[in-house]
Amino acid sequence: MSEIEIRLEETGSKGRYFHRADDGTEAEMTFSKAGEHLLIIDHTEVPDAFRGQGVGVRLVARAVEDARGSGKKIMPLCPFAAAQFRRHPEWADVLK
Repeated sequence: MSEIEIRLEETGSKGRYFHRADDGTEAEMTFSKAGEHLLIIDHTEVPDAFRGQGVGVRLVARAVEDARGSGKKIMPLCPFAAAQFRRHPEWADVLK
């Protein structure tokens, strides 16, 4: 896998960032919207096929980029996302 493309799907008050491999395997990070200015990351799942490739951190990083661009904050309830926020203090500006 040369390029890790992270895509966004939103439906009402829920959404997900995901990466899909050519064989259909998906890594995803789901979130809920709490009002207009807060995203709550509630789950991250990265299949073994993607482990060690940075897909999980790329999912969180994309959410951070989008939150910055739209003036939103992120509450990382998912243990993986919370750990990534601890590892990346430069993301503190969007942390709720």
